[in-house]
Amino acid sequence: MRPFKVLGIQQIAIGGEEKSKLAKFWVDIMGLKTVKTFQSERENVDEDVLQIGDGPHAVEVDIMQPLDFDKKPRVDQPKLNHVGLWIDDLPKAVEWLTEQGVRFTPGGIRPGASGHDIVFIHPKGNEEFPLCSEGVLVELVQAPEDVINALS
Repeated sequence: MRPFKVLGIQQIAIGGEEKSKLAKFWVDIMGLKTVKTFQSERENVDEDVLQIGDGPHAVEVDIMQPLDFDKKPRVDQPKLNHVGLWIDDLPKAVEWLTEQGVRFTPGGIRPGASGHDIVFIHPKGNEEFPLCSEGVLVELVQAPEDVINALS
């Protein structure tokens, strides 16, 4: 039996060549609020964290552009970069999924842009870990207690 639960959508992440163009649409036109900004050379990302709703039911829309267009990962390719899922017990999820043969991206569990622990499921399998998210990068995000209580 699976020792963890997927509680809901934590975020969607959208990449572009110019974050300002994404902000024009998502903030100015659609009315999402900017919660914070985040940059990481390791992840090659310049990101604005936007939010729909409030509290434990809030969903992030992360708009991103690469810090360096000559380096990988290219957060603007594909445009819908990844989907983030709230997980009630991230370490158990990673352990169990690894045992099932799921491939993760390098880096392991680490703090994400919003301060929650995260890990990414690789969009492509390999010989050692043949199971993957079949072309879509999936971020698993450790849900805080209020989200676990609200969504369980």
